[in-house]
Amino acid sequence: MLLQETNSPFNKEQSDYLNKLLPTLTESQRIWLSGYLSATQLADSNTEAQPINLISDHEELLKPVKETKLRDVTILYGSETGNGQTIAKDLGKKIESREFKVTISSMDDFKPKDLKKVQDLFIITATHGEGEPPENAISFHEFLHGRKAPKLKDVRFSVLSLGDQSYEFFCQTGKEFDKRLEELGGDRLYPRVDCDVDFDEPTAEWVDGILHELSKAKPTHDTVLNVQSAGIVTESPVYSRTNPYHAEVLENLNLNGEGSNKETYHMELSIEDANLEFELGDSLGIYPKNNPEMVEQLITSLNFEPEESVSINKHGERRSLREALLSNFEISRITKPLLDKAAQFFNNDNLKELMAPEKVEEQKAYIQGRDVIDLITDYPPVDMTPEEFIQILRKMPARLYSISSSFKANPDEVHITVAKAIYTGQRQEQAGVCSGQCAERVKPGDLLPIYIHHNPNFKFPNDVDTPVIMIGPGTGVAPYRSFLEEREETGVKGRTWLFYGDQHFATDFLYQVEWQNWLKHGVLTKMDVAFSRDSADKVYVQHRMLEHSKELYQWLQDGANIYVCGDEKHMAHDVHQTLSTIIQKEGCFSIEEAEAYLTDMRKQKRYQRDVY
Repeated sequence: MLLQETNSPFNKEQSDYLNKLLPTLTESQRIWLSGYLSATQLADSNTEAQPINLISDHEELLKPVKETKLRDVTILYGSETGNGQTIAKDLGKKIESREFKVTISSMDDFKPKDLKKVQDLFIITATHGEGEPPENAISFHEFLHGRKAPKLKDVRFSVLSLGDQSYEFFCQTGKEFDKRLEELGGDRLYPRVDCDVDFDEPTAEWVDGILHELSKAKPTHDTVLNVQSAGIVTESPVYSRTNPYHAEVLENLNLNGEGSNKETYHMELSIEDANLEFELGDSLGIYPKNNPEMVEQLITSLNFEPEESVSINKHGERRSLREALLSNFEISRITKPLLDKAAQFFNNDNLKELMAPEKVEEQKAYIQGRDVIDLITDYPPVDMTPEEFIQILRKMPARLYSISSSFKANPDEVHITVAKAIYTGQRQEQAGVCSGQCAERVKPGDLLPIYIHHNPNFKFPNDVDTPVIMIGPGTGVAPYRSFLEEREETGVKGRTWLFYGDQHFATDFLYQVEWQNWLKHGVLTKMDVAFSRDSADKVYVQHRMLEHSKELYQWLQDGANIYVCGDEKHMAHDVHQTLSTIIQKEGCFSIEEAEAYLTDMRKQKRYQRDVY
């Protein structure tokens, strides 16, 4: 649209110049010019306004008004599954849009000596295992708690902790970071927030609190124009963790043979037209439903009306009590925070006595193997409404399963491998909430609410010449199926070595035909198996690794990447110790040197684990 003297405040000479200039500007230049003109209007009213020479040289026009020193913000994350990293990146974008300089880094990649340069420090961290830091936070955690940690005078900080209330050391790593930063002299900009598995709302509150406190910090000059961040638009996927896609189940097959002690299901779900994409190493999140029989038993025990309406979130959304207990809240286990709330609202003197501060060990013992039905049976609530009862429960967390298919090979489907978990309860044995649903109640044609969970910490190498060693007993083999399926689809070949283990060769060799086919065609170079119940002496994957100690070490020396997927407490721990033993033996290293070797591999992303 051309400017005319009759409809604009410019004279002919100015209009002619603008009509020549404006069509030549890029989108970013237009945004900059708009911000520039707005900024000049906000100048000090006591200062005589300087004329804007729009007819000046075009290059001069595009230079920033002033050199402005912005306050530096550093965001560090320690993340096992990628949630912390995602939050860090989202926070970084929001802070950048408010004209701050932002550095985002995993704790592993952050140089400890740079801590002295930090002005505002925001830490986002998960807690792993029994109160331990995530793998990519271990080194920084040790440095910060060591004697070489610097004093943090004039450093402002805040911590977001991600955890799971069902664990004893809930959010322990975040609590330790928060305490240590204060001990080193840091100034807490905003209080630490501890998140359970349903972390969206508390995270949003923490982010809003951070942004509010930062808004109080005035830049060096009154007028600041951050050209780099102008015009950034963040696109969110249509379906996500907070807006799951209801996928149709195409197949649900038990992979174990008759007579097996296990039930392991291969599930195929349709994602056609869902606009969902995933990469090798990603996981599928499923929002499960509780066993309907258990829900009915709970409602009957409480003598509640199943169709009574209750609130299921802070936004006021309501559902029937039956549907809320079926889909929205966890009832299959109890936690210490749940007991604390129950003691407040049950009006049961015996429960209050159990929750006395000096009875910590009794509380721990009571939690083991009990569910919500056990709780209300042992400590019946008095004069409690359904609305009050719902408020003490934890929201139903999603369950994550490693994706066992390649998006490139099957773009309209996603496959997972689910082992039915059995737990010993106080009343009876019961199946895991999600694995039990998949094994017992999900049929082809049913719908499951799902989302893609991207895992940046478990990624296969882009360089096809990099040798790959894969270790995954049982369902831990899932991501390797997706990796080899993609290599077959793309025609890529490179050295690959799989260590697989289970109980019995005859009944528990998951995906046996596929492995054999990939071996035949060179997609899989080597495979070593261990079936622990087929011999008098139990043989596990770590034993097979030791049998090939020399060759395995040579693969490491050739630059191989190692991947470990599966049980964290036993298998992953034993595999790590075995790797250390092999490196000591074949490399003539001490224990400390072997551990340093593995630590260096981990920092180089050559040693990755997806353990649970």
